[in-house]
Amino acid sequence: MITRESLRLRSITIMILMAILVWSATLETCIARRGRHWRHHHTSSSSLSDSLSSKKPKTHENNHNNHSHKSKPKPKPKLKSPPPKSDDGSPIVSHPPPQVQPPPPSLLPLQPLEGSQEFNVLDFGATGDGMSDDTEAFEAAWASACKVEASTMIIPAEYIFLVGPISFSGPYCQANIVFQLDGMIVAPTDSESWERGLLWWIEFTKLSGITIQGNGVIDGRGSVWWEQDHPTDDDFKLIIPLNNSVQEHPPMPIRSKLDWMPSIKPTALRFYGSMDVTVTGITIQNSPQCHLKFDNCVQVLVHDVNVSSPGDSPNTDGIHLQNTRDVMIHTTTLACGDDCISIQTGCSNVYVHNVNCGPGHGISIGSLGKDSTKACVSNITVRDVVMHNTMTGVRIKTWQGGVGSVKGVLFSNIQLTEVQLPIVIDQFYCDHSRCRNQSSAVAVEGVTYEKIRGTYTVKPVHFACSDSFPCVDVQLSGIELKPMQLQYHMYDPFCWKTFGELNTPTVPPIDCLQIGKPARNGVHSDHDICS
Repeated sequence: MITRESLRLRSITIMILMAILVWSATLETCIARRGRHWRHHHTSSSSLSDSLSSKKPKTHENNHNNHSHKSKPKPKPKLKSPPPKSDDGSPIVSHPPPQVQPPPPSLLPLQPLEGSQEFNVLDFGATGDGMSDDTEAFEAAWASACKVEASTMIIPAEYIFLVGPISFSGPYCQANIVFQLDGMIVAPTDSESWERGLLWWIEFTKLSGITIQGNGVIDGRGSVWWEQDHPTDDDFKLIIPLNNSVQEHPPMPIRSKLDWMPSIKPTALRFYGSMDVTVTGITIQNSPQCHLKFDNCVQVLVHDVNVSSPGDSPNTDGIHLQNTRDVMIHTTTLACGDDCISIQTGCSNVYVHNVNCGPGHGISIGSLGKDSTKACVSNITVRDVVMHNTMTGVRIKTWQGGVGSVKGVLFSNIQLTEVQLPIVIDQFYCDHSRCRNQSSAVAVEGVTYEKIRGTYTVKPVHFACSDSFPCVDVQLSGIELKPMQLQYHMYDPFCWKTFGELNTPTVPPIDCLQIGKPARNGVHSDHDICS
């Protein structure tokens, strides 16, 4: 029988057990909170340590105010691979282009939209037999494609289209038109087609988002023009044959007046005043003058393009840039009779890499400042280029009397084979028989040459800078140029009024470079300074 006393004892026992259970739960909660607080604090310290070691900013949370949230697991750090090494065992340091920013998304290759409307030139009356004039059919196809955004104009494969001077123009065209070139376009060779002379053959002007792509060919058939012309590159004066028997300008052929072409020679393919321009995949060959020109354009991408004309074809630049900015040229082969790439006044933010050049006159900035004009060129990078059998390698050329500046230039990892003049700065450029001496000059500053290697046949380095505006901040490193005797007189490196630094020993020694800065230098007026 349960007494009142036993019930009282049982109640006391239950109350004691409940008190013990409550106290135990409270203790575990406190310990858990302390543990979470320690883990948060430890994680924050580790993240800060990782941030300092990697020199990468990370976003940190205020852990003292978030004790009730669980911490996220920290990702495992990625192991860095060892840097690559060159043939001599030294690490290869990848130097970023000076002031060059990564290409904006707009420089990525443009692709036609799926389901875009197509306009085939055959549907507009083109014959594609290589003899009939298909100019009107091209104009009609363009007029229709121009009205439709993201349309595609088709030049089909296995056809040869004879097309006279033609302009595919805006500004009323829709954006993002694709010119799909898989066939061949050839230029007329009769003088009547060219009237008194035109500056271009095929022109795209005032367009936005224009893409030229495909596996087709643009053939300028320029040999009828070359026969009445001769090269005008002034740096031929630096190349003297051993026997002095090579004529500077061979005699011009005697031709009838009936087939005499105009003195003004056209560029094969020109873009003017356009934005977001892409040229890829096509071949441009045998242009009467320049093969591919960009004038007053913004955001230009050229890749996987082939330019081809004989090495003795006069004044046939591969790619010519003028007043154009934000340019990328890569994975392209250029063989011509003048500069593989010519960078003229008004150009900035130009990035050239993985290009094969030769024959030709190398990659040149200029000529600049002709007729006492102002020239501004900045932020140019040329790297990972192979040159074979070219007259010059990497060159800057300016006229006396000009104003403005060339600055922020990097030439890096240039491989040369049988190049006559690998490295040139010529501030006395003159393609006339005689030029007047003038004190003013386009200033050249901040030019870096690194890893320029290979063989030369005349002179490894030619720095001819202005007395009034010497070249300053010329940096040389990793220069290895070995002579190869061919049919020319050979010379040692030459420097005049050139100041800078030799960051590594050079082959051959370039002892003529003056270390540091000039005691005095010319000063341009505010009007003549590039912004």
